[in-house]
Parts: sequence; C-alpha cells; structure tokens
Amino acid sequence: MYLIGENLHILSPRFKEAVANRDTAYVQELAKKQIEAGAHALDLNIGPQKKTGPEVVTWLVNGVQEVVDVSLSFDTTNLEAIITGLKLAKQQAIINSTSAQPERLEKVPPVAAEYGAKLVALTMGDEGIPVSAEARVSIAVEKLLPRCEEVGVPIQNVLIDPLVLTVSGCQEYVPQCVEAVRILKAAIDPAPIVSVGLSNVSNQVPKENRPLLNRVYAVMLMAVGLDAMIADPLDMQLREFIRVVETRRDESALHKLLLTLHDRTRESEELTPDDVDWKDPEQVAIFKTMQVLMNKVIYADGYLAV
Repeated sequence: MYLIGENLHILSPRFKEAVANRDTAYVQELAKKQIEAGAHALDLNIGPQKKTGPEVVTWLVNGVQEVVDVSLSFDTTNLEAIITGLKLAKQQAIINSTSAQPERLEKVPPVAAEYGAKLVALTMGDEGIPVSAEARVSIAVEKLLPRCEEVGVPIQNVLIDPLVLTVSGCQEYVPQCVEAVRILKAAIDPAPIVSVGLSNVSNQVPKENRPLLNRVYAVMLMAVGLDAMIADPLDMQLREFIRVVETRRDESALHKLLLTLHDRTRESEELTPDDVDWKDPEQVAIFKTMQVLMNKVIYADGYLAV
C-alpha cells in the first residue's frame, strides 16, 4: 500500500498556526515523523491560499525537503501554487487534484503532463459526486482518463480517486466507493491506479470513533484493489491492519477476523455474526464498524456502545 501522509493539513489548527508563523521547525519535525512511521510521500494541504499560495508553497517545500527526500503531493486549488511546488520538487510530485469539472479538467492535466507529475483525478463533475459506483466509474472512463491521454499524462501517472465520503450524513455513499474501486480495477485494461483520502470516511465524527472507522474501511478497500491512500501514518493500528492484510499473517483471533473481512469483501460478501467471538470487544467493534460502513446499521456517535 502506497501511503501518503496526511498530517500537514491546513484544517489542523497546529499546522495552520505553523503556516501563519512560518514555523519551519514544526513542519520539519512532522514531516520526519510521518516518513519514519512508514509514509512513502507527503500531502501538503495548504487550502486555497488565493493570495499567498506560491510564497507558502515555496517556504513549505524548501523546509520539508531539507529533512526528507520523498514525493510531495500539492493539495490546493491554487494552480499557480501547484506549479511553484512542481518547479521546486526534487522527486516526482503529485498534483492533488483535478476533477471532471470543465475548468479543472481543462487547466490541470496539461500541468501534470508538462512537469511529469502524477495526478489525482476525482470522479466528480459539475453535478457533484454521483451516488452510484457505476456513475463514478463512468466519469473516470469517459472524462478523466481520455483527457489525461489527450494531453500526454500516461495512465501510470493517473491516480483515480472515487471519493470517500463520511458516514456522518453521507452513509449511503460509503459502500459505493468500495464498489467503485472494485469496478475500476476489474473493468479497465490496463487497470488505473486507484487512491483515496481514507480519513474522509470519519469526517465530522467524534475523535474517539474516527480511527476504527478508518482502519476497517482501509481493509475493505484493500480487498477490492486499492493501491494508495492519503492517511495518517502515525496511527500505529492502521499500519498494523495494513500489515496483516499485506502479509496474511494471522497471529491472533483479531488478525484472523480482519483477513476474513478482507476475503469476504473481495468476494462481495460480508462478515456474519458467526465469524465473531462476541466475548471479545475488539472483534465486536470490528463487526459493528463493518455494518456501519456497509450501510446496514445507521451510524450514530454511540454506535460502539450499543
């Protein structure tokens, strides 16, 4: 699993403060921690930064590249700031992102082609994010991939993102993203790289509930062929869940349940109550979380306590 560290994010109050104060030491330490924890690349999410985008990106890239030598993902709608970052990047960079909205689709892919960057391509258009998996795949097949081919972005540089949405308010979208990944990997030849912003599934959810939703969803998405994720590498349990799936080592009853979840999801099936040791709170939590992510039980903030 190609892991893109998410922690340099403008929605983080501490990172936002660091940007405002140009606190290079803070961002360097957080960059190093993510790479040491296993991230392969770093997402630099600076928000729109309409007026100061290029200056912020210059400061941020120079600071980060003093301490780590990895791919950087430029996560902003400010195309001028993205271009500034691409010129400074030492490794092949990632543009995050384009969509099928006409203005973005016209302007962003040519920049990826010019600089040899990878490009995150979101399966949404002017009408927003489709509910169904098939509609999301259609956007990729009919709009995103043809435009990338037209301007010279090779398919291996395109990261199709079928868009993870939160269980809090958009729960019906959550299993559709799993199915979109499945179709993208099975129906297109050659199969595109598929990437998601994992933590979106737990947006607007109480802090204590977020990690397990992210971890279980990661297992389900890996089962259908996910290649990359923007996620928190500092979540040791998330990294452990990924390791269990990748190595197939069932060193505990919990690990066996995770592999069962993985294999059932791969076969378009689900965990059943018979798969779970109901005396084990961790296994019960995995089962309940799967039910929420499959839209079988309506999410509530106290769902694990029920």
